[in-house]
This record gives sequence, C-alpha cells and structure tokens, in this order.
Amino acid sequence: MSRRREIARRLEALADIAGIMSAMKGLALMEVRILTDFLASQQRMVAGIEAAAADFLAAHGEFASTDQAGNELYILIGSEQGFCGDFNESLLSRMELLCQQKSAPPRWLVVGRRLASRIGERDCLELALPGATVADEVPAVLLHLTHELSRRLSGFKLSALYHCAATGDIRQRRLLPLRDLPAPERGYPYPAELNLPPETFLRGLTGHYLHAVLNEVLYSSLMAENRQRQVHMDSALQRLDEDSARLKLTYNIQRQEEITEEIEVILLSADMLHEAEHGG
Repeated sequence: MSRRREIARRLEALADIAGIMSAMKGLALMEVRILTDFLASQQRMVAGIEAAAADFLAAHGEFASTDQAGNELYILIGSEQGFCGDFNESLLSRMELLCQQKSAPPRWLVVGRRLASRIGERDCLELALPGATVADEVPAVLLHLTHELSRRLSGFKLSALYHCAATGDIRQRRLLPLRDLPAPERGYPYPAELNLPPETFLRGLTGHYLHAVLNEVLYSSLMAENRQRQVHMDSALQRLDEDSARLKLTYNIQRQEEITEEIEVILLSADMLHEAEHGG
C-alpha cells in the first residue's frame, strides 16, 4: 500500500508541475501576440528613419562614415528569466567567438540578469543591466540603456548581438555610426532643404535612429525569447506526460498486485475456515 501511495503523491506533484508549465506557456504565447504588433510598428519606424538617413547621406556624402578600425561596444541582449532552452548559452558562445576573432576584444554591455550571471566577472564586461520580462517593461529598460550609452558611447562603434525574431537566429547588427543603409528609392537633382545645419540635423537624426532601433532590438529579442520558451515548455510538458503515463502504468500494476494479494488472502482464509469447520 505504501508503494502505491508514494506513486500517487508523485503523480499529484507532476500534475501540479504540468499546471505551472502550462500557465508559463500560455503567458509566453500571450506575450508573442502582444509583441507582434509592437515589433511591426517599430520596424516601420526604423525603416522610415533609415530611408531619411539614406537620402540625407546621398546628398551630403561628406558625412558618410567608412568602416574604420576603432573601439567597439556591443550590446548583448539575453533573458531576464529562465526556462528558455539554450537562449543565453548560444549568445555566450557567440560572444566568446567574437572576442577570439577580434584583434582588440570589444567591450560588452549586457542586458538581462540571467545571461549576466552566466558571464560572470570579465575584464571586457562594461556593465550589466536588468532586462524586460514582458513588453510593458521594455520602455523602462530602453530608458536605462540609453542613459548608460550616453555616458559610454564616445569613441566607440556600437553594435548589437541578439536573437532576431524574424530569422530565429542570432543577429550581429551594426548600429552606429550609420552605414549599410538601404539605397535611396530614387535620386534627386538637388539636396533637400533643411531648417537646420546638416551637422545638427544628422546629430538629431542619429539620436532618433538609436532610440528606435534599440526599441526594435529589445522587442525582437523578447519575442524570440518567448517563442523559445514556448518550445521549451512544449518539450517539458511532453516529457511530463510520458513520465505520468509510466507512473500511472506502475500504479495500476501495483494496484493489481495488491488486489491479487487480497484475493489470495481471502481464498486462503476461506480454505482455512472450511477445513476448520470440517475438522471440527
């Protein structure tokens, strides 16, 4: 009896765990749906700013940047929470590969405490910031991130390394200085008239672009994280179902053995009673 009760307690525990995982999967699915609209809107905004920047640089080639050697600062965006498979491990592997490939190892600004805990203390780590767990937390994370970048960005080329929701892969993306922009849709015989000096206009446009593109990167990473969490929860729930099925089979076998033993005891008692009656 004690063995069967132990199995029953394990089955109840697995059922509780399955309920928690199902809730986590549901929350991840809800976040993906919310982020879909946010990300699409942000991508349109970034595309519009990039088009404006491409038109400006086509008319003012003296401001076009070339890919010159210099110090690099990477924003590495991981997860704030766990239960998302190898989301952080794959980023850490790519980070280490980049550090090996570069003659001058880049500096790293890490977003996401779960990833930061895996990286630990390293000389190349500039700063670690908390990340977003839901879409509503992204603006606060962005505000903190841009504040820290404003204090550290001078003299650095800025790039981002993150999980891209569109491709499902890790993306290495140059953010600043502005380069590799899409070609203008059409040429103009004269440059656009500006109400500001070109230097001031480009400085303001760069600020707007950085804010918009970081928003896109954060939303994209969070969506990829929640998609991976869905997959991870699906796999875990499947394993729980398999474990529960095996335990239920063991439970039924144990119960059948106990019933058989009870029947044998009853039959044995009946035989003994019968013998006693006839013997008497």
